Formats: sequence, C-alpha cells, structure tokens
Amino acid sequence: MVHVKFEKGLESEHQFSVLLRKNVNSYFRENGISIKGNLTLAVQTLVMLSLYVVPFILILSFPVSTWLALVFMVIMGIGIAGVGMCVMHDAVHGSFSEKEWINKLFGGTMYLLGSNVFNWKLQHNVFHHAYTNINGIDEDIESKGPIRLADHAPLKRIHRYQYIHAFFFYGLLTLSKLVKDFTQLARYNREGITAKYKMNPTREYLKMAIVKAIYLFVIIGLPIWLTEFSWWQVLLGFFIMHWVAGCILSTIFQMAHVVEGAEQPMPDASGMIHHDWAVHELRTTSDFGRNNLFLNWYVGGLNFQIEHHLFPNISHVHYRKIAPIVERTASEFGLNYNLKPSFASALQSHVKRLKELGRKAPVA
Repeated sequence: MVHVKFEKGLESEHQFSVLLRKNVNSYFRENGISIKGNLTLAVQTLVMLSLYVVPFILILSFPVSTWLALVFMVIMGIGIAGVGMCVMHDAVHGSFSEKEWINKLFGGTMYLLGSNVFNWKLQHNVFHHAYTNINGIDEDIESKGPIRLADHAPLKRIHRYQYIHAFFFYGLLTLSKLVKDFTQLARYNREGITAKYKMNPTREYLKMAIVKAIYLFVIIGLPIWLTEFSWWQVLLGFFIMHWVAGCILSTIFQMAHVVEGAEQPMPDASGMIHHDWAVHELRTTSDFGRNNLFLNWYVGGLNFQIEHHLFPNISHVHYRKIAPIVERTASEFGLNYNLKPSFASALQSHVKRLKELGRKAPVA
C-alpha cells in the first residue's frame, strides 16, 4: 500500500490551491454552466464510437478488398484511441455527466477496447492522479523493458536508443493490456487494494475473463467466421488496429508527463513530498498545443493535462476556457506553468527527454 503524504503547512501553496479553486468555480457560476459534459461531448462520443464500430460492421457485412480492410483497421485504431481519450476517460472520472448511470455506461466503453474498468480506475484515477510522476507508485511512468521513463529507474544498455524505438513499443499498449490486466489485478489482490475498495477478487477475475473472451470472439472470431479473410489476415488486422490505437494513446500521454519541465520528485525517507498536492500536480504535468482546435477536439483535452490533473471532475470540453485562469493564478504565486506551444514542440521535448533518460544514470 502507498504511504506518501503531501506537505500541508506551506501557506503560500495552500493559498494558491484555495484561490485557484475559487477562481475556476467562479467561472462556471458566473457563466451558469455545468462542469460536466455538453453537446460537444455528445458529438465527440458519436463520432469516436462511429470511427470504431462502423468500419467493423462494413467489414462483416460486405466483401471488401484487403487494402480497404487495412484502411478500415487504421480508422478503427484511430477510433479506439478517440473513444479512450474523449469518452471513457471523462466517464470513468465521473465528469461525463451529472448522472452516475451515464458515467458508468460510457465508462464501460473501456470494455470495447479489450481492457478493464476496475484496473483502470486504480492505475489511473488513484495512483496516477494522486501520485503523479512518482516513480514506483505512478504506473504510467513505470519503465517497461526497452523503455525507461523515470529518472529514478535502472538504466540499461537497451535504453540508449529508446528515442528511436520507443514509438514502436508505444503501439503495444492496448495489446499488452489484454494480458497485463490479469497480472495487474493479481498484484492488487495480493496488496489488499481490491479488498480496500470492497471488490470481490474472484468476481473481478471472472468478470474480466468473460468480458475479454467476448471481446476476442467478436473482434477476431466474427471476421474469421463471417468474412473471406484468412485467420492470419484477421490477426494482422487486429494487431494493426491496436498498434495504431496504442501509439496514439501512449504518445499523447507521454507528451504531457515525460517532457522538459515535468518533474519526477521522490518522497523523503518519511514518505513526504514537500509541496502541497495542487502544486505537485502543477510541477509534474504539462500542457501543449492549446490553440490547436483539432487537437483539443480529438485528444479529449489530454493536451490540457495541468487542468485535468487539478480538476479531474470537470469535463475536458471546458479545459480550454479554464486554462488561462489556471495559468494566471499560477503566475500570481510565482509558480511555473509548463506550456509547450504546439504539438510539434511537445513531441520534440518528449524525444529529447527519451534521449536523456536513455543515457543519464539513475538519480539517487
């Protein structure tokens, strides 16, 4: 179990946190709008689900050439990433709607990606959001084989050229989750985390196995059964679809956390991080491409990672409006607001950090 605490006695940082929430709450109150999703989110949801589902229905319903099927697989991969970023992400955070049943319904789109909602809530909502960029706790910067994402992780020879090969392995994200979910849940069970959240370990395992079996039957079994494609062609298409989705999801995420200026602090011997939690989130996240309207729309506000971490209960459709409020308030307290002006600059910064992490010895 995690025993990390954040410093609460720093008056200026506490004042920043209080004033920031007051300023953001005033924006919604003065404009008479809900912090949850709106028509924009409804349209996003329809588009992203369509990108995923419609090409699949066409493949099952009509004879299509191999090349057209390949195009459909790429589109489905783009749709999977879009569903994850725009639909599932808000819903699992409870920011999709004021109605909890709607959040649960659209949070369940995670199952359409072959993954598990309970695992995601623990890995992302709990460990990543509460302990952002803290190596050994935040699994989202956990070093994985040929990729080293944390200053405090062991350095291996294979990491030297990770700035080149990392993006291939990023594409394996959603595929690896098909198997990793089981080992991850087993670890949560051993550490008593599942029980802490009053979930039955056996029931969660059974549910996970059944959902994944249904998913694999539909997404792989039906094309083998109902189309003229051979089994290996179907599996190749499945791999391409997931690789496209995984590469998009991983790259977008890392461009907000593993870039220049995004710190990776470690607690002291007593488990203390010597900053207020809100300041910690500001120091460990980054925004990018805030004025790129298409980017804002497609990635579900994940380029506004500072705002998302400070206000995960607010739907991403509002981040572009509250970002200047957060930046201005941070400036008033002399706090750094880590903004990369464009997608390209954030990507360049991430590649630079990958190169640095691949050659720099672990921080003691």
